[in-house]
Amino acid sequence: MKKIIVITGGAGFVGTNMINYFLKKTKLNLISIDNYSSGSKKNHINNKRVKYIKADTKDISKILNKYRNDINSLFHFGEFSRIYQSFLKINECVTSNTTGSYEVFSFCLKNNIKLLYSATSATIGNSGNDKNLSPYAFTKQKNLELLENLKKWYKFKFEVIYFYNVYGPNQIGSGSMATVIGIFEDQYLKKQPLTVVRPGSQSRRFTHIYDTIQMCYHAWKKNRCRHYSISNKKSYTILEVAKMYGPNIKFLPARLGERYSSSLVPKNFSNKVLRFFGKIDLKSYIKSFIDLNKNQ
Repeated sequence: MKKIIVITGGAGFVGTNMINYFLKKTKLNLISIDNYSSGSKKNHINNKRVKYIKADTKDISKILNKYRNDINSLFHFGEFSRIYQSFLKINECVTSNTTGSYEVFSFCLKNNIKLLYSATSATIGNSGNDKNLSPYAFTKQKNLELLENLKKWYKFKFEVIYFYNVYGPNQIGSGSMATVIGIFEDQYLKKQPLTVVRPGSQSRRFTHIYDTIQMCYHAWKKNRCRHYSISNKKSYTILEVAKMYGPNIKFLPARLGERYSSSLVPKNFSNKVLRFFGKIDLKSYIKSFIDLNKNQ
């Protein structure tokens, strides 16, 4: 049996939680490939079954060549993953999400390794037109099209899991790669105004990291070569979420690439999309966070 799971972005938010889950659920060994552009050594898990390698995904064939016959599957989370920042760092976005991802796909295809790819809800709003809202959304959509063609041309096997504004333990709370919930938590703890990008009516289906990684594991375990989506049934506006933390709101100017709704994945791929909804409610999560930190 092939005993290695590779996770690109393994020192990041999603990757760290995925590694933890595999350590608990299996006896497999894990390799993290991360360039630490947003990942952190603080997320490293001290376990002899986990190996961390600092590298770019464009070099993945060279880095993993000696392990290729022992790799069971590869979870590709290591892409540039912020909408507004993709305008500011378009070269980094394209290099990571186009060149890097192609090398990941190619490595898996050549070595008969199962791929699990994290897609994004940022590409599917506004009847699919949101795929052109930002360099990030554009590159992610093109990767989905490439995967579908690789399946037709070479019978490439993969799973796709659509992520919806993931939040929870190990999320980034400050800096240019911070998540919305991470920012609000950081501002709450520092007793700062909660910053909301105008107009504030943008809606999102915030989904807890535990629901997200369980879906990733489910897709890996089932091995059906399908598209999955994991979101929350209820959507909240950004302003509604900010007010859950407190009344002190500071509005920021509207930004490039801002999408206004979070749509469910359409069922228009050759792989049928299986929709699932998370069990953890954002409002309950925020209440627990405030109860835990209100006396600090």
